[in-house]
Amino acid sequence: MTRIKRGNVARIRRKKVFKLAQGFRGAHSKLFRVAKQQVIKALRYSYRGRKNRKRSFRRLWIVRINAAARTQGTNYSRLIANLKKSNIGINRKMLSQLAILDINTFNKIVEFSSKN
Repeated sequence: MTRIKRGNVARIRRKKVFKLAQGFRGAHSKLFRVAKQQVIKALRYSYRGRKNRKRSFRRLWIVRINAAARTQGTNYSRLIANLKKSNIGINRKMLSQLAILDINTFNKIVEFSSKN
């Protein structure tokens, strides 16, 4: 029986893992067994990180809106409640951008929502 060499298949499989492990330090990017474990771990962290990024950005937007709202004599929770009562459908990301880039428009929105 002739010997079967798995050169191409194994090399391709390993190259895939090493490509994902680029930039890892030390043995984590050089040795296949260690690199494979670290790639699995990194992919798990990246999945979780994509969920966490959404949470942290929303928290940042809320902090910015609250800071801008307090300069107008109200706070975040009252502002959001007034916006809902006034049927102003603007999301937190856009409110945050307005608070940073166009404070006059943000102030007008706060005034309009507090009247109703």
